Amino acid sequence: MRTPKTLSFGGARLQPRRHAALDLFRAPLGAALAVALLLSPAFAQKAPKPASKKPAAAPAPTPLPPAPLVAIKGGKVVTVSHGIIENGVVVMEGGKLTAVGAAGTAIPKGARVIDATGMWVYPGLFDSETRLGLTEIQAVDMTNDTVEISDEIMPHMHVYDAFHAETEHIPISRMNGITNAIVAPTSEDTLPGQDSLIQLWGPSGEEMLMVKDIAMPLNLTGEQRRRGGRRGGEARFPSTRMGLAAQLRQAFIDALDYKQKWDDYNKGASKPADAKSADSKDKDKKEEGKKSAPKRDLKLEALLPYLEGRRPVIVEVQEPTDLYTALGLAREFKLRVVLKGLTHAQITLDQIAAAKVPVIVGPIYEQPKEDERYDAVYSLPAQLHARGVKVAFASYDDYTTIQPRNLPYEAGYAVAFGLPWDEAMRAVTLSPAEIWGVADQLGSLDPGKVANVVVANGDPLDVKSDVKHVFIAGREVPLESRQTRLRDEYMKR
Repeated sequence: MRTPKTLSFGGARLQPRRHAALDLFRAPLGAALAVALLLSPAFAQKAPKPASKKPAAAPAPTPLPPAPLVAIKGGKVVTVSHGIIENGVVVMEGGKLTAVGAAGTAIPKGARVIDATGMWVYPGLFDSETRLGLTEIQAVDMTNDTVEISDEIMPHMHVYDAFHAETEHIPISRMNGITNAIVAPTSEDTLPGQDSLIQLWGPSGEEMLMVKDIAMPLNLTGEQRRRGGRRGGEARFPSTRMGLAAQLRQAFIDALDYKQKWDDYNKGASKPADAKSADSKDKDKKEEGKKSAPKRDLKLEALLPYLEGRRPVIVEVQEPTDLYTALGLAREFKLRVVLKGLTHAQITLDQIAAAKVPVIVGPIYEQPKEDERYDAVYSLPAQLHARGVKVAFASYDDYTTIQPRNLPYEAGYAVAFGLPWDEAMRAVTLSPAEIWGVADQLGSLDPGKVANVVVANGDPLDVKSDVKHVFIAGREVPLESRQTRLRDEYMKR
C-alpha cells in the first residue's frame, strides 16, 4: 500500500485523509491510549498546575492631601453663634476652623490669605429638605429615584442607595453658598424611607454622605390618601385620615412586637450553660431553649431607632386636623417629632409652641387660601419665632423656582414679613444643624467645626449678592456649573 503524498497549499502542509474504515479502527485505540497517558503518574507530575484565578482587588482610592492652610481677613464675619465681627479673621487648616476673631487674630505663617475687605464671611448654608442626587430631569423617568410607591409604609428605603453624587444640581446649589443639605424622598408615601445628610462636595459620593440615615419622614396630608375612586381609578386603603393613622399605628405596634421577640431571644442566648441545663428539666424545656432566632424584617427593623427616640421623625402636616393626628401619634409612641409644612395651619401655632417641637418651614412662596390673610404664608416664620419655636428653612425643590440655590431668599422673604434678620440667618445655618443633631460640626463659625465657609459681596439673604468663594471642609470649590459652562461657551460666539 502506497504512502499518500503530502500536499502543499500556500506554504501549509496538508495531509490527505485516510480511508474511513481505517479511521474507525484507529479512533477507539487512540482515545484509549490518550486516556491512559493522561492518567499516568508521570504525566500528572509533569502537567502544569492551573493558575489560581483570584479576583483582582480593586485599587484603593488615593487619599486626598490635607486641606490647605487658609486665612480670610478684613471681611464682615457673621459667626451666627456669637454675633458679627467687623474686619474679622477666619483661619482654617486640615478641613477645620482653627481661629475666628477680630483684626488682631494671628495668621499662621505660610497661609494663603484672602482679602475679604468689603465682603461678608459666613457659615455654609444648610437646606433642610431637598431631592439633590435623587432626580436629574423631571421628564425622564430613568433619572428620578425620588420615592418607592409600591407600598405606603417603606421605612427601609434608604436614599443613600439612590444618591447620585454627579448630579448637575449640586454645583448649581453650591454657587449660592449651600454647603449642606438633607436629601429626602418625596411625600407620596406615608413612610417613604429615611433621609440622608450630605456635604455638597467630596471626592466621592460615599464621602459626601455625612450621615446616611439621619431621620425618617412621616407624611400626614391629603396627598397620601389613596382616593383613586374619586379620580377615575379604584380606591384602596388608606383613603382617609383614619386609615393613615391606623396604618401607622399598626406598623409601630408590629415593630415593637418584633423588638420584644428579639429581646427575648437574645436573653435566652446569653444565659450561662449551667443555667440553661438547670432550666431544662424536661424535653419541652430543652426544645424551648433551642428556639431559632426570629426572622429579620428590614421594614420593622428600620422603625426601631425612631420608636426608641434615637432619631427624629419629620412629620409633614398642612391642615390643623393633620397636626392633631400627628401630635397624638407622637405622644402615643413617644416619638421625637420635628414638624414641617404647616403652610395653612396658622390657627394651631399656640399648640405647636406648647408641644415644644421645632418646625421646618418652606417653601414660603405658596399663595394663601381664600379665607387667609395675604401674608399668612410669608409671616409664618415670624409668628413661630414670636412664640419661641425654633425655625429652619427648606427649599423642598420642585424642579421650578423652588430650588436649593434659592434657599437664602426664602429667609429673606421672612425678614420682609417680620422675622428678625439674625434669626433668619440662624434658620439657614445653626438652627438646622441643631435640629438634625450636627451642631457640634456645622452651622456656625467656631474653632473646631468643619470649615464650611462662604464669602459674598453682600448680605447672604439679598438676591443682589454674589458668592465669590465657597469652602467645603476647608477646600475651595470652583464656582462652576453646567449653566456657567454654557454661558461661557456661547459668550465666545
